[in-house]
Amino acid sequence: MSANFLYTIEVILNGLMAGVMYSLVALGFVLIFKASGIFNYAQGVMALFAAMTLVGIQQGQVPFAHLINAAFGTKIHHFGWTVPALMAILLTLVVMILFAILVERIVLKHLVNQEPIILFMATIGLAYFMEGMGDLMWGSELKTLDIGLPSGGSLWLEEATVGWGAEGSGFYGLFIDKLDIVATGVALALVISLTLFSQYTKTGRALRAVADDHQAALSVGISLRKIWVIVWAIAGFVAMVAGIMWGAKSGVQFSLSLIALKALPVLILGGFTSIPGAIIGGLIIGVGEKLFEFSIGPMIGGATENWFAYVLALVFLIFRPQGLFGDKIIERV
Repeated sequence: MSANFLYTIEVILNGLMAGVMYSLVALGFVLIFKASGIFNYAQGVMALFAAMTLVGIQQGQVPFAHLINAAFGTKIHHFGWTVPALMAILLTLVVMILFAILVERIVLKHLVNQEPIILFMATIGLAYFMEGMGDLMWGSELKTLDIGLPSGGSLWLEEATVGWGAEGSGFYGLFIDKLDIVATGVALALVISLTLFSQYTKTGRALRAVADDHQAALSVGISLRKIWVIVWAIAGFVAMVAGIMWGAKSGVQFSLSLIALKALPVLILGGFTSIPGAIIGGLIIGVGEKLFEFSIGPMIGGATENWFAYVLALVFLIFRPQGLFGDKIIERV
């Protein structure tokens, strides 16, 4: 096979892997939107906060160390111990669940039956609060997240495919990052689990009922406050997984919160109410931007990955605004 054809296959595979990483972030948006009709602007910051908390716990960092030192003149930064990766992940999950409870008690319970725009503005305020809180708790410097996930190219895959190219073609095998392979497996497990939970459990059906009509759900005995805590806790868990994968890939820094912007085209393509749609949308975006950069990018100066997804989303908004799997809303007046 020609080297150009094999490089195209490599680009497609890497696009699929990148799409899965986008989908991990989009899943949190879908969960909260399905259960409450809220577009959670804070989802990207939740991923950042979870990753920062995980690193801080794992390294034994003292929360609010800079604030404590400034107030009392001390020089305390670490407890002097490290926490195993699994224990740190479990403790971070506890923090995200506590965060969900606080969000419901402090913010959401006061906004029942309010207009969606009010709820959306509340999540914007929540995002900036969490970003500032993360800075105060753990500091703003770049952090390395290491929980034992594999990284670098798969040597086995490279060795297995090096002979696919024609002799003298200069093809050295397919390069696929092992971390992306792990992220794909995690994303598939999450999608299957969340889909089964949403469709076949009593709580999942209650989530959909709350999304359809808050007042009707309350009238049949569904606790809106309980449902909101559950869905924000699940979204926090998804944000933690996304934060781990992205943090292990590119480091934990405040630009990590911007991954939420890349999730927007994914949501527009897949639909705001479809869990499988978040994955399909992510795969389309991932493959599309990689192929476009590979085939068209060199002709127009490159850097097309920065804007391709948004142009594709704009096209979808024109011709199919509900996305591939979203519910078409028809209002009769």
